[in-house]
Amino acid sequence: MIEIRLKPDRERPVLHGHPWIFSGAVEAWSGADKGPGPAEVYSHRGDWIARGWAHPRSTLAVRILTRSREEPIGEDLIADRLDRALDLRERLFGPVGLDGDTNAYRLIFSESDGLSGLIIDRYADTLAVQIGAAAWTPWLPFIREHLAARTGIRRFYASADPDAVDREGLDPRAIESAGLHAPAVARIRESGFEYDVDLVSGQKTGFYLDQRESRRRVAPFARDADVLSVYCYTGAFEIHAAAAGARSILGIDASRVAIDRAQAHHALNRLNVPASYREGDAPTLLRRLRDEARSFDLVILDPPRFVASERQIEKGLRAYKDINLLALKLLRPGGILATFSCSGWVKLDNLRLALAWAATDAGREVQILETLAQPPDHPALLSFPESIYLHGLIARAV
Repeated sequence: MIEIRLKPDRERPVLHGHPWIFSGAVEAWSGADKGPGPAEVYSHRGDWIARGWAHPRSTLAVRILTRSREEPIGEDLIADRLDRALDLRERLFGPVGLDGDTNAYRLIFSESDGLSGLIIDRYADTLAVQIGAAAWTPWLPFIREHLAARTGIRRFYASADPDAVDREGLDPRAIESAGLHAPAVARIRESGFEYDVDLVSGQKTGFYLDQRESRRRVAPFARDADVLSVYCYTGAFEIHAAAAGARSILGIDASRVAIDRAQAHHALNRLNVPASYREGDAPTLLRRLRDEARSFDLVILDPPRFVASERQIEKGLRAYKDINLLALKLLRPGGILATFSCSGWVKLDNLRLALAWAATDAGREVQILETLAQPPDHPALLSFPESIYLHGLIARAV
């Protein structure tokens, strides 16, 4: 067991429920040569505080799993956290196997479900597991068997969080050797629509499950509208827009593979609304549409993460402002803009500010109609502000 002693007065965030300890807060390590694994955390005075997964060579030194000294890290703890997370999802979506119009959602959301560094998404009869902490790797077989016993799902696909590969030296081959196998593509149902999810090379674990409710909220504004969907990925916003009665749809994405999948999804869902796609850099294509004097009734901006650290906030907000400015210039009077940020460092007020800057430069009055956020299968932990990461605004440009 690794033991860690913190620097003076650095235990307060942990005592208040924050699940991370960074290397700068650690005064001394014992047993650090054992590599990633379970650790006991002590204050500078020697008081026991918590235990969790430690990685001596990572800037994210400890991921807290428990603050109870009577609760060892082992099968009982992990099974209890998995079961509690599953209980919530069954309340949201019904028991596994009794699916309604949605059979794809997040089962385990890392810190918010008390399992820091572990994400598990359900895609119909497949569970996609993403590892963000090296210490989870040897536990994958147990997690697989426990979830299979609880859900009946035996198809698993495991992968490494790309950020963790760099941050922790996580070896993707070690995860692959854990015997977690599944088909490369899973067909899912969300809000009654069908999609094919690429588990191997898709973004995140293959699909943007966190935009489920946002797609439903934006769809009514697509009725009789010419719709522009920017950073469209595999077309889920466009599918909802077409079903809501859009007049025409144009999608933009940098990935040809994603665009091909988006077009296939229109055919799969038997939607006859004219839908075309352009491949390329979004800001460049938005400027080209402006120069072509194109205009739209609804513009959807769902960009990738522009801000990955605190030092990138200022630059990232300028990027958000720039794409929102371009979108406003393409909106007809009374048009609707649905704009999003999935950057944890960007708060709702930051997104509103970026939109305000864009409105000023565009010379448009903008009304905020609705604020959007991540759905309840991505719960936000109050003691962990970083878990509140998805923000959206539905706005009307006068």
